[in-house]
Amino acid sequence: MSNGDALTFHIEKNSSPATASEREALLQNPGFGRVFTDHMVTIRYSQDRGWHGARIEPRKALALDPATVVLHYAQEIFEGMKAYHLPDGGAALFRPSANAQRFHNSAERLAMPPLPEKLFVESVRELVKIDREWIPTAEGASLYLRPFMIGSESALGTRPATDYLFCVIASPVASYFKGGASAVTLWVSENYTRAAPGGTGAAKCGGNYAASLSALAEGQREGCDQVVFLDAVEKRWIEELGGMNIFFVFDDGSLQTPPLTGTILPGITRDSLIKLGRDMGLTVREEPYSIEQWQADAESGRLRESFACGTAAVVTPIGKVKGRKHNFTIGDGNAGATTLRLKAALTDIQFGRAPDKNEWLDRLF
Repeated sequence: MSNGDALTFHIEKNSSPATASEREALLQNPGFGRVFTDHMVTIRYSQDRGWHGARIEPRKALALDPATVVLHYAQEIFEGMKAYHLPDGGAALFRPSANAQRFHNSAERLAMPPLPEKLFVESVRELVKIDREWIPTAEGASLYLRPFMIGSESALGTRPATDYLFCVIASPVASYFKGGASAVTLWVSENYTRAAPGGTGAAKCGGNYAASLSALAEGQREGCDQVVFLDAVEKRWIEELGGMNIFFVFDDGSLQTPPLTGTILPGITRDSLIKLGRDMGLTVREEPYSIEQWQADAESGRLRESFACGTAAVVTPIGKVKGRKHNFTIGDGNAGATTLRLKAALTDIQFGRAPDKNEWLDRLF
């Protein structure tokens, strides 16, 4: 049985790729997650063969039996990462090994066979290389990569699947929020919980995001951009947004973010910002922070800034927080100096504009 370490990718080029003019038109305003490249990665797993059939092939629809396990028991995990255009014309991935490790951890939590981390990184690298012309060159734009895995066995019965399909698709993207969103407004979810102790909060699986959508819809009805979730037990400790981690900046210049206790996704952007903040000489704490304290600190001026972060949205300032029991503004309601400084430090590394002292970039060409 193959563990996947020695797989060679069979490459089938798309016979009808987008023309240069078609691609250029699409790259002018790709939005987020609406435009896709010409190819995709597929690798299969079965109990008797292990990982096999690694392919780069034309992007196409998946054919699934109505009894496919993922449709009934939600055995599904995914990652989000980006390839960046560099000033010298090359391209690089940002911390792909960290994504590979998190994908491995998510697979174990969902009772799925972990994809070898080396194979994960290789699959992403190979897709970017074949679709390199799709990497945007516009300011702030990048090629978003979505590796994912599903239980592909056709069977009913509450148990792990015996067969799995791993795929990678790619999408050129601009800003996650329309117009770049200088500062977002959050809705405090009191009726819904994203994750509970012992659950799947630390795994990047579709079910976590599906569970956040009703709360997001509630917030949007209240004129908010995103939702912030509280802990499932006491319903007072801030955890994360529907798809982003959160930071707080205080009047003494220190930063704080909720600790990873199994209910919060260990964000790679979160981890990078903690390292960058400390490199700048800032005090960064990973400690619990309550919604009551957040409002009190914002109103007293002790809290100066808050921001959310993630691969898709990068660093997003938080200007206002609303809820059934809460309504407060952070600072002057706009992006703060520390938020902008951290965002610039991170994106300058990602786009090759600043030295990569932590060796986070994986250059492709």
